Amino acid sequence: MSQEPEYPQEPDYPQKPEFRPHRVVVLALDGLLPFELGIPHRIFGRPRDAEGRLLYEVVTCSIRPPGPVDTDADFAIHVPNGPEALATADTVIVPASYELGPVFEEGVLTPELADALARIRPGTRLASICTGVYVLAAAGRLDGRPATTHWADAERFQRLFPRIEVDADVLFIDDGDVLTSAGVAAGIDLCLHMVRRDFGTAVANDVARRTVVPPHRDGGQAQYIHRPVPDPQWATTTAARAWALGRLHEPIQLRDMADQEAMSVRTFTRRFREEVGVSPGQWLTQQRVERARHLLESSDLSIDQVATDAGFGTAQSMRQHLQAALGVTPTTYRRTFRTGTQGNGSESYGSVGAAP
Repeated sequence: MSQEPEYPQEPDYPQKPEFRPHRVVVLALDGLLPFELGIPHRIFGRPRDAEGRLLYEVVTCSIRPPGPVDTDADFAIHVPNGPEALATADTVIVPASYELGPVFEEGVLTPELADALARIRPGTRLASICTGVYVLAAAGRLDGRPATTHWADAERFQRLFPRIEVDADVLFIDDGDVLTSAGVAAGIDLCLHMVRRDFGTAVANDVARRTVVPPHRDGGQAQYIHRPVPDPQWATTTAARAWALGRLHEPIQLRDMADQEAMSVRTFTRRFREEVGVSPGQWLTQQRVERARHLLESSDLSIDQVATDAGFGTAQSMRQHLQAALGVTPTTYRRTFRTGTQGNGSESYGSVGAAP
């Protein structure tokens, strides 16, 4: 009896993960601020991969069935999704509201809000803008963790939630799976930070350009800058900052920067902090970290060369600064975002950021 000829089997190639945009669900509560509700839609509704696919899907939900939700303005909005949308989220964002009732007054959730939040899956990333932090705090998601809110409300928030480490001096705090921000424009900084954390600086910078906002304000920058618009008769530190940005690859001393403005070091340091919100040294480190991130994402330079071009001097120094700022090594960052920014789908989400 003749046998069927044997043919070599086709090799079993691994399947490419199916593309799925990261789902951001924005929780709209009565008394919400329309501006802050719009921030996540504006920021997360823009990023696309190399094939033109939206990297995020943004939906809005309320704690009730679809219908109107009051705002703090003279109009209501129609919210098309009920609380069941929270169960589908990869990230949940709670914008500010002025009508939180017992959440704001006593630090406890209403039964309706508690039932809605219980739908959120374990491991979902949580974020708040301004007084939205009260909701996360009342839900027990911030106990023993750092958090921030609008500087004018921070003292009251701390009294109501003594187990939370409240920092009233920063724009936002990234604590891994929970992020909180100060009010209004700081919500933009927070959302851009999450885009940068998910897909790298190139994608975040593109969103910032389209939104016509600064591409990066570090979370540790002060909420309230004493002199945000210098008096015309006062000298500023603008020229020194421009001078330093053109020489990040060189050693820069504080004296060098002060000389650009013909100021003493003491006067320059005070004026710089008043205008920028951080010290000259902190600002220089932030700029060098951003330069290193850009080079790691966009060039084939060696780690040593990136460290030199960014002004860190040695790979070890750069590794320490990136580890402190991002929670990862330069090699890990490059491996993530040299591929992550090309739009590989949801497998790259949340891979870089502060450790929980």
